Amino acid sequence: MGRFTAQPVELLDFILPLVPSRLLAVQNRAGATALHWAALNVQLEVARKLVLHPNGPGRYLINIKNNIGRSPLGEAEVAGWDEGAKLFVEMMILNAEESQEQLVEDKELPVDGKNRETEAENTDVEGRIAKMSLSGSEGVVRK
Repeated sequence: MGRFTAQPVELLDFILPLVPSRLLAVQNRAGATALHWAALNVQLEVARKLVLHPNGPGRYLINIKNNIGRSPLGEAEVAGWDEGAKLFVEMMILNAEESQEQLVEDKELPVDGKNRETEAENTDVEGRIAKMSLSGSEGVVRK
C-alpha cells in the first residue's frame, strides 16, 4: 500500500484517474460533494478540475445542494470566496430541475478491473487532517 502527503490538487490529480467520474456527484451524510469541500476550503484549482473533469457531471455539480440547502456557490459565498463564487456563476446551470436529473444513484461503481489500494492524507485550511483510504478489488469500489 502506498502512502503520501499531498496538496489537495495533487491528491485530486492522483485520484481522478482511479475512480469513475460519476463519483464526483456522490454526496456524503451532510449532502456535500467534493465541490462543496473545494468551496469551503477555498480551492480554486480543485473546483475547476472537478467541474471540468472529462465525462464527469460537469457544471451540474454546482447546483447540487447539501442538507442545509447550500450549493457549492452558496458555500463559496458564505466563506467569502469571491474568486470561487465568480467561477461557479460563470459555469453554472441556471435551471436547477435540469441539474437534479443528473444526480447519480447510490450503488456499486465499477472501475477498470485492477486491484488497487492506497492511503492519502491531507490537511484542510483549519489544520485538520483528513485521511482517505481507497481500495478496489474485482473491479468494484464500494462506498
